[in-house]
Amino acid sequence: MSKRLLDLLLSGLGLAVLALPLLLVALAIKLDSRGPVFYRQVRVGRFGREFRIHKFRTMAHNPADHGPQLTVGLDTRITRVGAFLRRTKLDELAQLFDVLAGTMSLVGPRPEVPRYVALYPADLREKVLSVRPGITDFASIEYRDEGTLLAQSSDPERTYREVILPTKLALQARYVDETGVWTDMKLIGRTLRVL
Repeated sequence: MSKRLLDLLLSGLGLAVLALPLLLVALAIKLDSRGPVFYRQVRVGRFGREFRIHKFRTMAHNPADHGPQLTVGLDTRITRVGAFLRRTKLDELAQLFDVLAGTMSLVGPRPEVPRYVALYPADLREKVLSVRPGITDFASIEYRDEGTLLAQSSDPERTYREVILPTKLALQARYVDETGVWTDMKLIGRTLRVL
């Protein structure tokens, strides 16, 4: 079975099975705070093409807010429902639509914002961007509590650039080296166990 076929089957099945819970999440977001249900952000996808990733909105909606792109610890912009969605990773389930659309895969390197992709070393940039970005991968599992880690730093931006990002890139390159349906199934299983 091809990776794309697996993505289509599992994302379609996931959206069908989770239809009611996803509707309840959307309703909770609307009742908790004003603004759209989904948050969309420009990320860098396969071959360096930019796309808009979907997440369930977890922060207060303010179109004029151009705050930090890193979310650190107890960010005051996070709503009550948003805190729950982030803790349980339910906010990421909206990316099943991105998988169905073909801009993402279930498993692959997490797509990054352009400003951080610009920091990738050329060889790793080419390698990591040679595959579709994913909802989960080795780095997602390793750094599932990244916000808390960054909150412990006196300079979260620097810690992300100099410590976390290089480690993530190494794990993402490992995924590219080991890519395949069997690897994807193992990572999906590990992700579900962690959650």
